[in-house]
Amino acid sequence: MDKNELFNKLVSFSSSVHRVTNELTKNAKSNSISQVQYNILELIAVSQPVTPSEINDCLSMSMSNTSRELSKLSEKKLIKKVNDSKDRRKQYIHLSKDGEVIMKEAFATIETRFLNRIQHASKEDLEEIERAIDTLQEKLFHP
Repeated sequence: MDKNELFNKLVSFSSSVHRVTNELTKNAKSNSISQVQYNILELIAVSQPVTPSEINDCLSMSMSNTSRELSKLSEKKLIKKVNDSKDRRKQYIHLSKDGEVIMKEAFATIETRFLNRIQHASKEDLEEIERAIDTLQEKLFHP
């Protein structure tokens, strides 16, 4: 396959991923947090612990915005910050118990929508989807 054609398929695929992600996550977050705060909590939930720099890089935020949003989430008791024992300047961010509850509720909503989306898929279709996700994770999205 031509690499340019493969790239065009990637662009189309990425667009589809964003569209479906939006459909699955729309209104899934708690009303007590902003969309930016939800995005941060979601990143922490799937990758914890994370550093403020990792949040900054992954979500394309400025460090000042990242710090401000982390402070708000800390005030709401949705995250906890842990200092690195070897480098006191470095912090690791985890979900608090309340943060875990909010994300568990959001993920339950998203899971229901996902299951509805694949409700008519055959066993073979589901196995193929799982293989495709595993392959993409291993070959394209790996760290």
